[in-house]
Amino acid sequence: MGFGIVMALPGTYPIQTAVDDLLLGQGMPQPSLPPAPDEWVRRFGTLPLMHQPGEKWMYHTGSDVLGLLIARASGQPFDAFLQDRIFEPLGMNDTAFSVPASKLDRLATAYSTHLETGTLELYDAPDGHWSRPPAFPSGGGGLVSTIDDYLAFGRMMLNHGRHGSQRILSRPSVELMTTNHLTTEQKAEASWLLGDNRGWGFGVSVITRRDDVASSPGRFGWDGGYGTSWASDPKEDLIAILMTQCLAGPHSPGIGLDFWTSVYQAIDD
Repeated sequence: MGFGIVMALPGTYPIQTAVDDLLLGQGMPQPSLPPAPDEWVRRFGTLPLMHQPGEKWMYHTGSDVLGLLIARASGQPFDAFLQDRIFEPLGMNDTAFSVPASKLDRLATAYSTHLETGTLELYDAPDGHWSRPPAFPSGGGGLVSTIDDYLAFGRMMLNHGRHGSQRILSRPSVELMTTNHLTTEQKAEASWLLGDNRGWGFGVSVITRRDDVASSPGRFGWDGGYGTSWASDPKEDLIAILMTQCLAGPHSPGIGLDFWTSVYQAIDD
């Protein structure tokens, strides 16, 4: 859509400063910061494009705008739409944009890693950002969930949009979501985030080439900035989910490689 998160140190580019000044939520999810949807999109509309739509792939912001469009098309808040159409039918009872007070004792504390010392530092406590509903339910990130809930979603995607006898998404929709839509040039420009062997569908990455035991072509999913990793693999009929309570950082590639290598080494057929 011609706009997205700039993955660079704060203040590297003027557009980063403009986005931060407007509190548009372009960094790691902090749900208490962005304004309500109408004000969010008003502020966003004051910014210039970073490039012409369709030229390059950029992360996150397109999903935020999509969430706004879904809310307007459905006539209900985005979080209510997700609850009605996705979470409730899938039995995802612990997935939402915030955690009620009665469940806060189950929410893990989030930590970050100090870049110089490697020690863990408190990033967000259970009574922090997710202890109250956000003004702006983001289409780009910010849901709280559990392993069981995430597994239900992964199974639905692996089952071409079905959950038991229920149809959640159409088969063609899932196929479209899990097909790479990036050109060779766009993939090369996005390799700093996706790697050399992944493309991008509609909201998920897609493995396009086998480089190691865990690189199964057609495997789709995504790795979250708060230390999660999920993928469904149609070829192997496999779903795997990793949840940590440490934000993505220098340690993440090693943890992810160990996890996904172990997952595929466990296949015994």
